[in-house]
Amino acid sequence: MASAKTSRSRGSMVSGKAVNGGALENGPQLEEKLNFFMIDSFDADVYVQSKCHSLNEKEIRQLCSSLLDLKKASAEEMRRSVYANYTAFIRTSKEISDLEGELLSIRNLLSTQAALIHGLAEGVNINSLSTTEGSKARGVSSYEDNEPSDIDKWSAEFPDLVDVLLAERRVDEALDAFDEGERVAAEAKEKKTLSPAVLKSLQTAITERKQKLADQLSEAACQPSTRSGELRAAVSALKRLGDGPRAHSLLLNAHYQRFQYNMLSLRPSSTSYGGAYTAALSQLVFSAIAQAASDSLAVFGKEPVYASELVMWATKQTEAFAFLVKRHALASSAAAGGLRAAAECVQIALGHCSLLEARGLAICPVLLKLFRPSVEQALVANLKRIEESTAALAAADDWILSNPPTVTRHSGRSSAMSVGSGMSSQHKLSSSAHRFNSMVQDFFEDVGPLLSMQLGGQTLEGLFQVFNSYINMLIKALPGSMEEEGNMEGSTNKIVRIAETEAQQIALLANASLLADELLPRAAMKLSPLNQAGVKDDPRKRASERQNRHPEQREWKRRLQRSVDSLRDSFCRLHALDLIFTEDGDTHLRADMYINMDGNVDPSEWFPSPIFQELFSKLNIMASIAVDMFVGRERFATLLLMRLTETVILWLSDEQSFWDDIEEGPRPLGLLGLQQFYLDMKFVIYFSSQGRYLSRHLNQVINDIISRAMSAFNITGMDPYSELPEDDWFIDICQETVERLTGKAKTINGDRDLNSPTASVSAHSVSSIRSHGSS
Repeated sequence: MASAKTSRSRGSMVSGKAVNGGALENGPQLEEKLNFFMIDSFDADVYVQSKCHSLNEKEIRQLCSSLLDLKKASAEEMRRSVYANYTAFIRTSKEISDLEGELLSIRNLLSTQAALIHGLAEGVNINSLSTTEGSKARGVSSYEDNEPSDIDKWSAEFPDLVDVLLAERRVDEALDAFDEGERVAAEAKEKKTLSPAVLKSLQTAITERKQKLADQLSEAACQPSTRSGELRAAVSALKRLGDGPRAHSLLLNAHYQRFQYNMLSLRPSSTSYGGAYTAALSQLVFSAIAQAASDSLAVFGKEPVYASELVMWATKQTEAFAFLVKRHALASSAAAGGLRAAAECVQIALGHCSLLEARGLAICPVLLKLFRPSVEQALVANLKRIEESTAALAAADDWILSNPPTVTRHSGRSSAMSVGSGMSSQHKLSSSAHRFNSMVQDFFEDVGPLLSMQLGGQTLEGLFQVFNSYINMLIKALPGSMEEEGNMEGSTNKIVRIAETEAQQIALLANASLLADELLPRAAMKLSPLNQAGVKDDPRKRASERQNRHPEQREWKRRLQRSVDSLRDSFCRLHALDLIFTEDGDTHLRADMYINMDGNVDPSEWFPSPIFQELFSKLNIMASIAVDMFVGRERFATLLLMRLTETVILWLSDEQSFWDDIEEGPRPLGLLGLQQFYLDMKFVIYFSSQGRYLSRHLNQVINDIISRAMSAFNITGMDPYSELPEDDWFIDICQETVERLTGKAKTINGDRDLNSPTASVSAHSVSSIRSHGSS
C-alpha cells in the first residue's frame, strides 16, 4: 500500500506539473516522462540535486521562495479544509468513542457469561465423579477441614475497605484499591485460585464501587463552589476510572456553569457603555474558555477526540457571547451609524479572543464572521450620514473657498487639516466640502476591524458612492442643471444652492479635484497594510508593500478622478453652449459668417471673429481665477482650459449643418471667408499655445477643420495655398488681438517655456497646413 500511495502521489505531482505547463507535451511523449517518476527506484533527492547543479544562486533562491509560498498556501488550504469538515469529524469521533464503549461492555458481559458457564460445567463434573456416598462424605469433610486462604479473606474484606475509602473521600487510595482488586481478579481467573462465586462477587463489588465513586466525582465537579484544582482532580480521577468522555463533558460543563453564575452580576442596560459591557463579558467568557482549555490539556493531553470536543464547545460559547454583544452593544450602535462604537466593541472582543491562540484555539475567525453583519450595518449607516450631512450643507453653501475650520472630533483630536496632517493652509474648500472631508477623516480614524473583517474593498466602494453623490450635487449646482432635472418625472433631487458666478463654478471644481486627488486617497491609505502594526516596524515589509500597493486602491482613485471629470465636462458643456448659442436658441457660430464675406465686407482691418475673441476672454478670466484656487495643482487648471477649448472646437467639427452650408451652401466659400476662417482657427491655436493648454488632440482637430475648409474652397477653382497670406501675417494679427484684449505688452514670437507640456505644440505655419491637406 505504501508503494501504491507513493506512486499515486508522484503521479499527481507530475500530472499537476504537466497541467501547469500547458499543452506543450501530450500523448505518448508525456506518458513516457511520467513513467520516469512512477518507478520504484525513483529517488527525489537525487533528482533534485541533479537539476539544481544547473541553477545559479539567484534561481535557487527564487525556487526556494516559490516552494515556501506553496507551503504556506498548502497549510492554509489544509486549515480551511479541516475547519470546513470539523462538525463531521467530531460527530464521527463521538460515534467511534460510543462504539468502543459498547464493545467494552459486550466484552465484559461475554467474560461474565463465560465464567458462569465454566463454573457450572465444573460443578456438573464434580457431581458426576462423586458416585458413592463415602466419597461424598470424604469430599465434604475435606472441604470443611480446609481453612479459607488469604486471597479468600482479602476478597471478603475488599468491599468494606473500599466503602471506608469512599466514605472518607480518599479518592486516590480508592483508585489504587480498584486497580489492586482488578489485578487480583485477573490472576484468580487465570490461576483459578478463587471459586467462581467468590470471583463474581469480587468483580461485582468492584463495578458497584466504581459507579459509586464516579457519581461522587460527578456531583463534586458540578458544584459551583468547587475550586479549579479540585475540579481537575475530580475529572482526572473520573478519567482514571475509565470514563474519559463523561469526564471531559463534565469538565466543560463545570466551566460553563461557573461563568454563567458569574454573569448574573453583569446587568446590561440601555444607558450602559457598550465598550465596558463588551470588555466585562469578554473577560468572563474567554477567561472561562482559556481555563477550560488549560484543564483539558492538563488532564487529557492532545488526544484528538477531546481536543475536537473542546473546539466545538469553545465555538458554541463564542457564538453565544457574540449574540449577547450584538444584542446589548452592537445593535444600537450599528443602527445609528456608530461605526466607532461598533469597531471598539469588536476590537475589545478580538483582543480577548486572540489570547486563546496561545492555547491552540483559533476562534477569532468565528467571531469575525458573527460580527461582520453588524459592522457592515454600521458602515452603511455611517456613510449614509456623511452623505445626508453634506447634502444639507450643500443647500446653503455659498461656494466660496476658505481655510478649514478647527473643530474637535469624537476622539478629542483637532480636525483642522492644517494641524497635524501635513497639509498647508493654501488648500481651501467650501463649507460643504470641508464638512465632507472632516467626516471622512473621522470615519477612517479606526479601521482595524474593517481590515480584519476584509471590509476594506466594501469601505472604498461605499466611500466612492458617497463621493459620487456629492459630485452629482455639485453638477446640479451649475446653472441650468436644476431646471433640466426638475423637468424629469419622479425627480427626487436634493435642493442645492446654484453657483451663479464663474468663480463659484470654478470653486465646485476646486472642491472635487482636491478631494479626489489628495484628501480622500490620503484618508484611504489607512486601509493599506503599510499603516498596520508589524509592517510599520519592519522596513523590509514596508518596502515590499510600497512596491506592491493594492491595485484596488489605485483603481479606486482612478474612479474618483473619472467622477470629477464628469463635473468638469458638465462645466465645459455649460460654458461652451453659452458661447455658441444665444438666448433665443440661435448660434453665434454660423456658416454665413464666412460665405457672405466676399463682396460685402471691407477687409481693411482683420480680427478674429467675435465668438473666438469671447472664448479667449472667458478662458483668460478663468485662468486668472484658477491661479488663486488651484495653487499647487496648476495641471488641473490647465486641463480645465484645455477641455473647454476642445468642447467648442469639437462642436464646430461635428456640427453638420455648418459644414453643409460651407460645402454645399447657396454660395461657395470665398477667399475672404476662407481667410477669416483660417485666422479664427490660427487664433485658437495661438492663444492656446501661449496659455500652454493646447493639446495634441485639439491641434489635430483644428488642422482637420482647416483642411476641410480648404477642400470646400477648391470648388472655386483657386489654389488656397497660393491665395492665403503667409504665416507671419496671421501670427501678427493674433498677437495684436491678444494685446488689445488683455492690455499686455507684445511678446516675442516663440518666446515660451520649452519645458511646458504644451510648448511643443505651437501654431503651425501655412506650409505645414498645406502639407497636411495634400497628404
